[in-house]
Amino acid sequence: MSARLGRRDALITLASSFAALAGAGCARGGKDGEASLWFAYGGTNREVLLSLVNRFNAEQSTYRIKAIYQGDYFEALAKLRTAIAARAAPALTHVVGEVVPYLAQAGALLPIDETHPVTGDVVAALGQTGCFVRGGERPIVCAPFNRSTPIAYYNRAIFDALGLRPPTTWKELESVARAATVRANDGTVTRHGFACPIDWWFWVALVGQAGGTVVEDDGTPSLGGEAGVRALEFWQRLVHEERTMKPPPGRDYNAWQATNTDFLAGRVAMIWTSTAFLKYLETNAKFPVGAAPLPGDVRRSVPTGGTMFVVPTASSEHERPAARAFLQWMMEPRQANEWATRTGYLPVSQKGLAELEASGYYREHPNDRVALDQLKDAFAWPWAPSLFRIQREAVQPRLEEAVLARRDARATLDEARRAAGEP
Repeated sequence: MSARLGRRDALITLASSFAALAGAGCARGGKDGEASLWFAYGGTNREVLLSLVNRFNAEQSTYRIKAIYQGDYFEALAKLRTAIAARAAPALTHVVGEVVPYLAQAGALLPIDETHPVTGDVVAALGQTGCFVRGGERPIVCAPFNRSTPIAYYNRAIFDALGLRPPTTWKELESVARAATVRANDGTVTRHGFACPIDWWFWVALVGQAGGTVVEDDGTPSLGGEAGVRALEFWQRLVHEERTMKPPPGRDYNAWQATNTDFLAGRVAMIWTSTAFLKYLETNAKFPVGAAPLPGDVRRSVPTGGTMFVVPTASSEHERPAARAFLQWMMEPRQANEWATRTGYLPVSQKGLAELEASGYYREHPNDRVALDQLKDAFAWPWAPSLFRIQREAVQPRLEEAVLARRDARATLDEARRAAGEP
């Protein structure tokens, strides 16, 4: 099975494996009080998570968590399928939000609200209830972990020198990107004004800003209709006509890292990426980093992203008490706030958020507040089991070709809709 889950047959196999193994349990178990946690990121975020795991293990002697790195989000999901087939699923892991409805329908997830009383203090827009349309009408099968929104980062030194402010509309974005772009005498661009990974998440933001939605509440893959076309054409115009948006190389998180590197190197004045990179960019930039909400078109709109904690149905009952204790501990204000303030992810505890507000943290760290304030513009994803397949198979593989090769936007999305509608 591809680590990127790029083909439908892989997902069909995944679904059948989940359905066959749901309720079967896990043949292996660790030592008493021990549980495995699979996680899916490196760098600063990995360091912070491991420090929290080590503190949990040190603060009490009843339970012990073993944290095991499994690659990026999509590699980890592929490994999860293999582990379930082998009856070796972890007691606790985290998965991208878009895949939760699919896993739930396949019977792969235990209800969190029945096994882990941690959902009462969740920031509404970041948990299952607020993240999904009518998410609270179903058993709660996930709890928020590293939750995020896309935000804009800009080089304050460049913006101050040029008298620029972060754009609030698409038209302003075009104007600011044009002003911040530097060209040599032969017309070669030596610094682009703007960069953004050619990725589903950011395209979904554009679609929402143009007034559309990619999947209707009933699961119909509209891909935004005219708004989806306008979103693709906006990127195409910035890349090919304006030549102010730097086309990022690579796909998935390779493109995200390339965008970050260009920003840190001064090759780009402003980028869109996840709030998850806030502390990384602030720490490694040799210039003051500013953060701002994404601009709007007919409205402001952003998706939430990141991952949710889940308990696989095929995990070991022997390990679940330790997993439950760790999940409860991670959702407490102290740990939730430490995770957020050391990484840039959003705080998921309401009590913890109130403590940050009262302490003046956001006055001292205004960049941290951008994604939080932007939650008012976040939309709820549809509870559609096909959502993840639409993302990974129908839309994502076509975005790069549409933008970089300037393939007709309408034809591209018509083809993507046909692929999304296939059984």
